[in-house]
Amino acid sequence: MKITSKKSGKEEKDPDWAPWRKKLHEIIFEHHTYWGRKFDVLLLWAILLSIIAVMLESVEDIRLKYGEELRIVEWVFTIAFTLEYIARILSVKKPKYYITSFYGIIDLLSFLPTYLSIFLAGGQYLMVIRTIRLLRVFRILKLARFLGESRLLKNALKASRYKITVFFGAVLILVIVMGTLMYLVEGPENGFNSIPLSVYWAIVTLTTVGYGDIAPQTVTGKALASIIMLLGYAIIAVPTGIVTSEITQASKERKKNNVCDNCSAEGHDIDAKYCRNCGAKFEDEMFS
Repeated sequence: MKITSKKSGKEEKDPDWAPWRKKLHEIIFEHHTYWGRKFDVLLLWAILLSIIAVMLESVEDIRLKYGEELRIVEWVFTIAFTLEYIARILSVKKPKYYITSFYGIIDLLSFLPTYLSIFLAGGQYLMVIRTIRLLRVFRILKLARFLGESRLLKNALKASRYKITVFFGAVLILVIVMGTLMYLVEGPENGFNSIPLSVYWAIVTLTTVGYGDIAPQTVTGKALASIIMLLGYAIIAVPTGIVTSEITQASKERKKNNVCDNCSAEGHDIDAKYCRNCGAKFEDEMFS
């Protein structure tokens, strides 16, 4: 990697940044490049296939019939993710920042349980091993790096947090009131032994879950339950509408400000083809 000297203004080579490390960093972290996109697609498929293998292994009939094959597949993915982890460490200037980062920890957890199962082998540890191996599902969190719109969703949720908080408060008051009324109407003789239990029933009914462990017996109670059920259908759509509205507004703002989806840089020309900050290519209809 070349750096510019402040005194001479000339470009100098960074002694701590070998060309092969620069190329490795480009492939692994710079997903707007050709080989970076190829690497991301390959990694995406590896993660999805490894998750499928973990899920299939939990099915007893499949495990008994194809257990050996699944173990081989697991070790192939484990070695692949181990090499990827090492490559990521080698391709950054300050490995400790990657190792202690969120994705660094997730990357480590994606293959570490398989190695731990070797050292914890033994009849008395079988249950512990199975629990540890479940940590392999952390691989699915690695998919978050491929979600280019995750920032948009995060901003929409952040913008709607006050509306959702008010909505949650209103629902909480509603279930407390309805639960108390149901306790007064039905009473302990019909299974509503306390107000907290009645509030639990109101929550289950309002969310249209309907476990059926408690049910009103009187005509008044059934009428009140019917009202709560109808309210449930109306209420469920409210938070969805709030978040959808914020997502739509955020999308409009992104187009208005000509924001790059890759690095979030703003202020591009309306006819810009590439991001001036990261070099990512814009879609033709991005700013239309």
